[in-house]
Amino acid sequence: MVQSEDTDLMTKVLLIEDDQETAAEIIADLGQRGYVIDHAADGTDGLEKAKTCQWDILIVDRMLPGEDGLAIIETLRRAEIRTPALVLSALGRTDDKVRGLRSGGDDYLTKPFALIELSARLEALLRRPSEARATVLRVGSLELDLVKRQAWRGQQKLDLLPREFKLLEYLMRREGQTVTRAMLLEDVWNYRFAPQTNLVDVHIGRLRRKIDLPDEPSLIASVRGVGFTLRAPR
Repeated sequence: MVQSEDTDLMTKVLLIEDDQETAAEIIADLGQRGYVIDHAADGTDGLEKAKTCQWDILIVDRMLPGEDGLAIIETLRRAEIRTPALVLSALGRTDDKVRGLRSGGDDYLTKPFALIELSARLEALLRRPSEARATVLRVGSLELDLVKRQAWRGQQKLDLLPREFKLLEYLMRREGQTVTRAMLLEDVWNYRFAPQTNLVDVHIGRLRRKIDLPDEPSLIASVRGVGFTLRAPR
């Protein structure tokens, strides 16, 4: 990876993935989104690059030749290298995901996946450090107090059920980003797979009715065929 004065300002991603077809698709998609990507095709090379270069984020396949993906992350964490790491894996059971996260991974995405979901998860991880310190989230006149567990729209207090509060927090933390139904089912409802259900749409509808103001555009916009995005009205 050759860096210039311009690329120094761009998000730098290290992709550690042995499947060439998967790697090519990720590199092409993220390249179009403005990321600078370097690729390692095995665990040994990937670990060396992860240790010797400065990266904004890592994408690490779990099953790799040379060095297992989780072993790579564990080695980095022992060396106090805290670069956010997204684990890719065909292993989608709950205990597999738990092991991936406990090994030091920051997120876990099961194959096969949609490239737009991969991008959304990267954006969420890149935003996480500043969010981790925040106890009050704000989007326009919408406010969510994570300590008091209260929500407000302007001067009006919102009566949210626990699941609605969690759903709203998830969307506010990803302001302006498109989140898929699969992401919401996995991260808000803890489903291991995306069943054919309108559960997300029903809850989004209820949340809209509680947070939107009369004669104002909805804070939560539907992205046709993909999911939803929350942003302040302009």
